[in-house]
Amino acid sequence: MTLRFVALGLDHRHIYGMTENMLKTGAECVGFWTEGTPGTLDGFVRRFPDIPRINDLEDALNCGAELALIAAIPADRAELAVASMRNRMDVMTDKPGCTTLDQLAAIKSCVAETGRIWSVNFSERFEVPAVTLADKLVSDGAIGRVVHTAGLGPHRLNRETRPDWFFEKDRYGGILTDIASHQIDQFLHFTSSASAEVSHAFTANYANPDDPGLQDFGEISLRSENGTGYIRVDWYTPDALPTWGDGRLTILGTEGYIELRKYVDVGGRDGTDHLILVNGEKCESIDASAAGLPYFERLAKDIRERTETAMPQAHCFLVMELALHAQQIADRK
Repeated sequence: MTLRFVALGLDHRHIYGMTENMLKTGAECVGFWTEGTPGTLDGFVRRFPDIPRINDLEDALNCGAELALIAAIPADRAELAVASMRNRMDVMTDKPGCTTLDQLAAIKSCVAETGRIWSVNFSERFEVPAVTLADKLVSDGAIGRVVHTAGLGPHRLNRETRPDWFFEKDRYGGILTDIASHQIDQFLHFTSSASAEVSHAFTANYANPDDPGLQDFGEISLRSENGTGYIRVDWYTPDALPTWGDGRLTILGTEGYIELRKYVDVGGRDGTDHLILVNGEKCESIDASAAGLPYFERLAKDIRERTETAMPQAHCFLVMELALHAQQIADRK
């Protein structure tokens, strides 16, 4: 039976990749709802001209879909997720999945009550083929036991295209809640950590004093019984870089390391998804662009079979809990 999904909220461009990748699994999008006319609306309609708009939210929630994709303003995502789950839909939400610990508690309660899936699309893992290959190499023991990750998430500000909510901390949640949730996800995943603590968290606005609600720099140090991790995120990507950010991940194991240059290899090879593997037998650079994106097929399977192959629910909860806790620590300083 064909999986049916609905898109709720188009306020972030990530809805494009979420929709496209679910369509590639053979799923059908029965419609989209969004509040007002966000700047992403034209791009969505241009990419998916056959998907109808649903004007009323209640109609969208009761359209008979089995999955809701949510990319509304971050502070609004939790309420839409809870409403979707109470209307018998599983949820894939853009990151961050929520912006407060109270919202996270409400989501946890709803999942426990309804048995629905709440999945956050951490696109810097799930939409990057190089991470897929790194995952396989780590699982195969190519670098031994992973003991440390260093995740860098620089982004281009693109000020002229940003809506007002982008500069309002209560609406986007803070830079650690938002961007750094990606790197927290990767740390927990690659170190196989079922728990962790934030040992350091810091945010600043160094370059945008006229926008006091914007945090343009952040960092986190994490520690678990399996290893440690460092995260740095910012809004400083220079205009000359040919993409939105030079995102990187270094995975250190006891017998080698992997470095991912996800979106660009400055001064090196063209294209994306560059993986560097160094261990006792190999020191090589690999084109990982054909490694695939299994998250979306796995989520479709989980919806059909009520399994957790795309991402364990407890892992998803923990990522957001750590991101929100790190944000609180930084905000108190």
